[in-house]
Amino acid sequence: MIGITKPQIQTLKLGQSDNSANMQSTRVNVLGIAGSMRKGSFSTHALKLVLEEAKRYGSDSRVLDLREVRLPIYDPSGSVSEELYREVNGNRENVLDTVTKDINWADAFVLATPDYHGSMSGAMKNFLDYFWEEFAGKTFGYIIASHEKGLTVADQMRTSVRQCYGWSMPYNISINGGNDFNSTGNPINSALANRIKMLARDLVTYGTLIRRQFLQDVMNKEVSDTYASRYREYYN
Repeated sequence: MIGITKPQIQTLKLGQSDNSANMQSTRVNVLGIAGSMRKGSFSTHALKLVLEEAKRYGSDSRVLDLREVRLPIYDPSGSVSEELYREVNGNRENVLDTVTKDINWADAFVLATPDYHGSMSGAMKNFLDYFWEEFAGKTFGYIIASHEKGLTVADQMRTSVRQCYGWSMPYNISINGGNDFNSTGNPINSALANRIKMLARDLVTYGTLIRRQFLQDVMNKEVSDTYASRYREYYN
């Protein structure tokens, strides 16, 4: 991570009781990453449908649209590029700091991208290059706009997330542009509509469980035989 913004351990992350009443009242933060540069993107539209559906299961959600938030090509030297700054309401703002705050806010992610030559978009890959520790112990879902199901695209995103010790849903959503939506943007493919509901529900449910256990392990210094222990310095 290049940004200096440190994560905050929020209510969800404080080792609450495991009783069902607390589990139901906990809100999980879901961040959607829109990786298409195309206005009117189908993958971005499907992403917003998933995030809206996730609210029904007690989540808060945000969209980070890489078409609007332009990150320069990742520079591993850590040098701060002038490209990282933009004017917002008369103030000079570091784009990476803003993005990092969203990443740290999130307990779970949905990555949405078009299929470009059997791979994710360049914008999505560049985004993933910027972060690693921030993804550990968080659950990821995947949406791919593709004429060929986008299986290799999903596998590549899963590989990147796995290398960062993130968790992935065992399935993804694949959409085929205008064939799956009507003129008002509603799914005309019943299988897709069901998949959207399933991903929203599962991401909130499993994302909450995994994130809470991960942060309980991070905070419990008496537990050493867990991969979460390596992130204690990051969270403190």
